[in-house]
Amino acid sequence: MDKHFKFTNLVIGLPLFFVLVLWFVFWLEIRFDFDFVQNGIYPRTFSGLQGIIFSSFIHADMKHLYNNSFPLLILLASLQFFYAKQSLQVIGYGIILSGFITWMIGRDNYHIGASGLIYVLFSFVFFKGIQTRYSRLVALSLAVIVVYGGLVWYIFPTPTVEGENSISWEGHLGGLLTGLLLSIIYKTPEYKKIIKYDWEHVNFDPSEDKFMQRFDANGNFVNLPKVEVEEQQQELLTYYTSVFQVNYEVVTNEKK
Repeated sequence: MDKHFKFTNLVIGLPLFFVLVLWFVFWLEIRFDFDFVQNGIYPRTFSGLQGIIFSSFIHADMKHLYNNSFPLLILLASLQFFYAKQSLQVIGYGIILSGFITWMIGRDNYHIGASGLIYVLFSFVFFKGIQTRYSRLVALSLAVIVVYGGLVWYIFPTPTVEGENSISWEGHLGGLLTGLLLSIIYKTPEYKKIIKYDWEHVNFDPSEDKFMQRFDANGNFVNLPKVEVEEQQQELLTYYTSVFQVNYEVVTNEKK
């Protein structure tokens, strides 16, 4: 397994805990006959601001909760495994930013459900993998777009059908934009490719490389032209002769 990716208890524990909280909130609503819908996002109203925090944990019915649970389990596990350092920030800020965008652009109705967070996770995992250019993360991005690529169609306005709960395409769009923004903000230098060779540098010039000079324009191997070295004769004048005047003094040997 790649040294960057470590399997921990949070890879399973975080998705399960989050989804169990959603089911617990839904159980409370049914068991004690609460109506948490009014705690959702109601756009451009002061009271509707509370929904930025609470709306992701509120669901209209069992089908709504069921449809959101499985994507959350898979995407949260992927986020925690591949982006463990950024996971909590992506979840926290993802809920707040996507909820705020929904509050700004949403229709005059209550917006509830964890689908906005699903779009945050989907968008972050996809765009971050492409940005890193790391082989396994790019593969994860492709897997996510293959499995959940159909989610993109639900960021556009959809007609309202009588008797059915309308889809909050504003929340989906807010989640998609939030995931893209977070993928740009949070850097992953640990996945940056280490440059080992000169030719991997951006400013690499093949014409200056000794190996690349061995190939012509057609890719054929050629020998480098011989460089003729002109031997320069140095005049050794002062090495053997003195430039100073020398005076000799003859001393008589008294013994002889």
